[in-house]
Amino acid sequence: MSNACIAARVSLFEQTVRQRRMRAISFTFALVASTLIGSPLTGPRDAAAQTSAGGRSEVFPGGELESYLRYLQTAGKSESYPWSIRSFSPSEIDLLAAKDDDHPWAHRYDLQRRPPSSGFQWDYVRPHLTFYLNSSYPFGGNDGAVWQGKGLTTSFQGGISARWGPFSAILAPVAFRAENQSFPLFRNGETGRLRFADGQFPTSLDRPQRFGIDPYSQIDLGQSTLRFDLFGVAAGISTANQWWGPTDNYPYILGNNAAGFPHVFFGTSHPANLYVARLHTRIVYGQLDQSAYSSVTGPEYFRTFAQPGKRRFMAGLIASLQIRGAPGLEIGGARFFHAASDSSGISSHNLGLPFQNLFKRSLRQETDTAIGGDLSSLKENQLASIFLRWAPPGSGFEVYGEYGREDYSANARDLILEPEHEGTVNIGFRKAWLSGGVMHALRGEVFNYEWPGGSRTRDEGLVYVHFTLRQGHTYRGQLLGADVAPGSGGAQTLAYDMYNTKGRLTAFVSRVVNHEVRTTYRSGPAAPNGVDVMNSIGLEATRFIGPFDVNAKLTLTDDLDRNFITDRANANFQLGIRQAF
Repeated sequence: MSNACIAARVSLFEQTVRQRRMRAISFTFALVASTLIGSPLTGPRDAAAQTSAGGRSEVFPGGELESYLRYLQTAGKSESYPWSIRSFSPSEIDLLAAKDDDHPWAHRYDLQRRPPSSGFQWDYVRPHLTFYLNSSYPFGGNDGAVWQGKGLTTSFQGGISARWGPFSAILAPVAFRAENQSFPLFRNGETGRLRFADGQFPTSLDRPQRFGIDPYSQIDLGQSTLRFDLFGVAAGISTANQWWGPTDNYPYILGNNAAGFPHVFFGTSHPANLYVARLHTRIVYGQLDQSAYSSVTGPEYFRTFAQPGKRRFMAGLIASLQIRGAPGLEIGGARFFHAASDSSGISSHNLGLPFQNLFKRSLRQETDTAIGGDLSSLKENQLASIFLRWAPPGSGFEVYGEYGREDYSANARDLILEPEHEGTVNIGFRKAWLSGGVMHALRGEVFNYEWPGGSRTRDEGLVYVHFTLRQGHTYRGQLLGADVAPGSGGAQTLAYDMYNTKGRLTAFVSRVVNHEVRTTYRSGPAAPNGVDVMNSIGLEATRFIGPFDVNAKLTLTDDLDRNFITDRANANFQLGIRQAF
């Protein structure tokens, strides 16, 4: 066959692929548009035809129903309760449920108070099928185990929950398949499988740009938990997502961007009354795995600093206080440790990590030769934060903030001199107006972790990146915290929500900034394209159509200097259908 014939066939094949891709995009766009055009803008309708069902077993961290209950709480529909330790147990959801049915979704979901029962109860986690489509490159976050590559991604979740006295369980697995089409990669200087690794930090962060060249799929246990709550104490085993801190979009330590990791936990089942304050706390131990595109090779467990092990142990502690005499005020803090795993079992040292000294110079010296610039705490990495939330009861308003640190301060003097060293700051607000069966709401958040000026004269770590445990702050290739570029940067978002008996309408804008991190940062020349900025605008609608909840979302993104090279635009479409029983 001649080269001309081969070229013609290749051209015809590529043309066919492009046509199919455009048909898929057009079809999805039509579905999204039809839902958005029919969005709930016309005000409430007679809700008598609706029957509330389900929902109580689907209040997942970062999910739609959790956000709805949060608005209701600030509007005075439920009692003041801390929001910095999630996921919530069934008994906590009982407290967060509305006191009456005077709210938009009262006749759609079972979200009202009901008499306590010690008998056996069960419920469905309603089947949920979602399609995602990216036109130019992978985009999407805060979606749990799902990774949205270029092209079509499909996910499905369903399950069942049960409750009997102090025991409760939920089985809510999720499966997804990403078409994972090709797109220009950030050239990271690596070859082989590592060419798919992170563009800036291919050997110190497990965050692949692309999961190979084939379709990528996984089945995950999702929001599954077995727990008991008795005499004010909670304990259990889970693979569910956790959300630490009061943030809404950009959690510093833990959120729902990656899949929930296997863990055990124990703590208070409800805030304990200490008279001067109410204390709510949780201790967590778990296991973190890497993706196939991590730079860490060799054994599963720690052998040397060159082979720190494919699996990591995690240990964490989070606590919040509701101060007596200050209604709606919540303050707290959290510590999260990545630690090298030992094949001999869980060590007492690792179990004690959440309780060790706050300053590095007070820790035991482990070597006479510095490794990575340190003599102590060589086999673990700490992320820590303090936070506050103030939600005056009945005001519909809340404001919150979080200050986080990657790794330790040397001592108290170091912390006072340079609190911005490896630091992050997150501030945000939410405000809801509820009237006549319609709720309007506004929310915004700013997250900043830019390299401070002191980094010009002092070694500076990078947010979510680590050079000994080289997977960074990730689980199976996705960031455990905020879904923004690691290293140095920031993010902002502003959104408007409107709820009524027909569903929800949301309009939003967001901005994500990623700074190029260079070894010549202190004295080298300025980079002409040293800032990668993603500006997004979007519209989302949820409509109740008979027994179905239909969700559609359209996000348009203009990425200026993508990968620090050139501008690139992307359109992200989502269409989800949930079956109500």
